[in-house]
Amino acid sequence: MVEGLSINLATIREQCGFAEAVDLCLKHGITSIAPWRDQVAKAGLDEAVRIVRSNGIKLTGLCRGGFFPALEAVDRQTAIDDNKRAVDEAAALGADCLVLVVGGLAGNSRDLALARQMVADGIAATLPHARAAGVPLAIEPLHPMYAADRSCVNTLSQALDICEQLGEGVGVAIDVYHVWWDPDLAEQIARAGRLQRILAHHICDWLVPTRDMLTDRGMMGDGVIDLKGIRRMVEAAGFDGAQEVEIFSAENWWKRPADEVIATCVERFHSCCQA
Repeated sequence: MVEGLSINLATIREQCGFAEAVDLCLKHGITSIAPWRDQVAKAGLDEAVRIVRSNGIKLTGLCRGGFFPALEAVDRQTAIDDNKRAVDEAAALGADCLVLVVGGLAGNSRDLALARQMVADGIAATLPHARAAGVPLAIEPLHPMYAADRSCVNTLSQALDICEQLGEGVGVAIDVYHVWWDPDLAEQIARAGRLQRILAHHICDWLVPTRDMLTDRGMMGDGVIDLKGIRRMVEAAGFDGAQEVEIFSAENWWKRPADEVIATCVERFHSCCQA
């Protein structure tokens, strides 16, 4: 078994469906995964639950909820309702958390502060349902290049401010791709540890040059992120959960055989990611 490694199924989303991805991970001794909701929906929630339970699979997270900001109240409520459904799916699958990509600017608005308030309000409206279901909500701050369209929460500091505002049941997912550049990273990871809010740790690498800001993430060791250093910070902050490989790679890893991709994840996990 490969202890401490989880595969986010986005890493092989172009090659495998849910069942095939699980079988492949098991072949390589990996018993932790993080699927996306569309992958679960394609397999069928009941079937996905059966596969998870029958194989003793652990879910380090379910991706994703979020996308709260909207100009119209009815659209904001639609997002909240969908997040509650995502919570229910995460609960059925036994996921450690529901990962939130919170959303960017609302419609054609340029009001970033308003979008961030809508995020806090949307999480607050979802949180009682999540608490009742026993599913922690993991805010994943995204790199500032996504502030307009994907996430207006761009630093661990911003995410932790929301956590402190809302209280129990909400924490953070620390994705190295999005936070490695932050000059306050060490301080904020330590803060997250003091608050006991670290729910997930995602890994990949930042390539130089990066050809596409969404789908050109690197395999660990192929870029410039200090993966071991960040892992040391995360562990010092009290988080000893799995490192979850999440790679969006349209022109490289999504075009390779899935077996090769997972084998490389295992090799790089051992050689590049251990604190």
